[in-house]
Amino acid sequence: MTNPNPATAATATANAGVLDQLPFDDHTDFENARRGLIVEGSGQIKSSDGRVVWDIDLWGFLDGDAPDTANPSLWRQGQLVSIAGLFKVTDGVYQVRGYDLSVCSFLRTDSGWIVVDPLVSVEPMEAAFALVKEHVEDLPVVGVIYTHSHVDHFGGVRAVVSDEDVSSGRVRIVAPVDFMEESVSENVMLGNAMSRRASYMYGNLVGWDPQRGIGAGLGQLTSSGRITLIPPTDIISETGQELTIDGLRIVFQHTPGAEAPAEMCFYLPDRKALCMAEIATHNLHNVYTLRGAKIRSADAWSRHLNDAIRLWTDNAEVVFASHHWPTWGKENIVAYLKGQRDLYRYLHDETLRLANHGYTYIEIAEMIELPDGIGGSFANRGYYGSVNHCVKAIYVYYLGWFDGNPANLHPLTPVETAKKTVEYMGGADAVLAKAREDYEKGEYRWVAQAVNNVVFADPDNTEAKNLQADTLEQLGYQAENGTWRDFYLSAAKELRDGVMAAATPNTASLDIVRSMTSEMLLSYLGVRLNGPKAADLDYTFNLNLTDPDESYGLEVGNGVLNYTKDEGFDSPTATITAARSAIDAVILGQATFADQIGSGAIQIEGDEKAFTDFLGLLDDFEFWFNIATP
Repeated sequence: MTNPNPATAATATANAGVLDQLPFDDHTDFENARRGLIVEGSGQIKSSDGRVVWDIDLWGFLDGDAPDTANPSLWRQGQLVSIAGLFKVTDGVYQVRGYDLSVCSFLRTDSGWIVVDPLVSVEPMEAAFALVKEHVEDLPVVGVIYTHSHVDHFGGVRAVVSDEDVSSGRVRIVAPVDFMEESVSENVMLGNAMSRRASYMYGNLVGWDPQRGIGAGLGQLTSSGRITLIPPTDIISETGQELTIDGLRIVFQHTPGAEAPAEMCFYLPDRKALCMAEIATHNLHNVYTLRGAKIRSADAWSRHLNDAIRLWTDNAEVVFASHHWPTWGKENIVAYLKGQRDLYRYLHDETLRLANHGYTYIEIAEMIELPDGIGGSFANRGYYGSVNHCVKAIYVYYLGWFDGNPANLHPLTPVETAKKTVEYMGGADAVLAKAREDYEKGEYRWVAQAVNNVVFADPDNTEAKNLQADTLEQLGYQAENGTWRDFYLSAAKELRDGVMAAATPNTASLDIVRSMTSEMLLSYLGVRLNGPKAADLDYTFNLNLTDPDESYGLEVGNGVLNYTKDEGFDSPTATITAARSAIDAVILGQATFADQIGSGAIQIEGDEKAFTDFLGLLDDFEFWFNIATP
């Protein structure tokens, strides 16, 4: 196991310079982050088998001034986000912060609690609710609000609610329209690739100390406990829609297509408290997330924030969200929300303006700097999203990946490009010699580009991998963005030590898979079908599902799987009958198709070999694929 290097002189100088760029003597955020503290959190949270899924005490090293190996602005954000415990926001509104990537809020009703966004996984949520019951009131849960479709806002729900609670009507679960489709599809269809990249994004691989991970900006990292989901009972589809749950009035703002495809904010008129879900947090958020996801609309984001200012700020006395700490006082709330609104508007409009001048996304990302009125506020700094990668995403959202230069229309693969580039540059030894000189000058961005070619041209070149690791490490130390730091340091570790497994959330959990519609499940099988190998197949199958009672006609041909509901074939190649749960078990890895066929859980009439041949062409996805090396 290779230990990290110290900061170079160039990195130490760059990080020291940050102290002169931002108002570090303003401690308002620290005061707000501790305001209303009832009890401080501490200790480890473990799964039933004794595995640590969250460690509240992990971040003690963030005390004091930032070392040379950390950007002082990100270090400060890590200090704020790691403040953990139970807090009173206002009368009848409480939060548990620092128990997961996200924040869970608790709304007091006439006879119980409404839980808002129950964290990533069950175990931290159990611990969070235990704090509320012990130090505020031990009351039942009467409602749950999922503000949006990301896993850190619903995964721990079974810590506080059961299926029977919901089916009996004792608990209502509220979510925005399309919540189920968006939450399930994101976590399964491309869950393998997203989760692998998330292992870089949250620093799961590198560990945490001043030379490793120091937090992801939006929160410190994700818990690694049991992820669950219970479908909603009440759907919000428009702004102004109002519900009363156990005496508590809630007025919703529908905010889709910004931070999440399905999202909503809400206002509590009797508490004068505004929840902004995740569209207003104390950082620049992701228009595009580095783990990979659909690009978000910076235009819609800014418009939703403008609507929130118009709708709620005349009366709101506190604004809180599902990440970070609240903001109190009308003047402060308006300034905060306007800053967030103008942040996304500036990035959007400047990107489009410069694109219309013919600049490419790489050029535009280097040209845009936030004006002091926006970028001078810590709440708008790029701790999670960055100006650079958000600008690139906005360009691609409108114009796609092609920059208009036909030289970039059909490039060689990364490996082939690397081989030719190294050849043109005089060979690996020549590249490394020049790269070492530039490394000593602190020109790390260029060194990373140049040496990456040597690594991809010859992944066994240890000298190149070590220099690349050293270079990415210094870039990580300088990064203000938490996810950039994690990506840089994760890649450095992988270059030095190879691909190593670590604890990561399993988004394709039992509840997620069960919540997939049968159409989504069949689409997922189509994603897994190896098209080239299946190109010559010509099969038709009738699929009869029990529980639920559904039937589909499946057609395998030209390397693709097509399906039609309620329309079977008169003379199919085979007819398959199975309970949906039997197929879910295969998707979850609890059994194989062969196991299920052998046990009779899946029954086949007709050409069984044709169906098993088809199953044999479904790819299994290796989670720990290479990222920093080919």
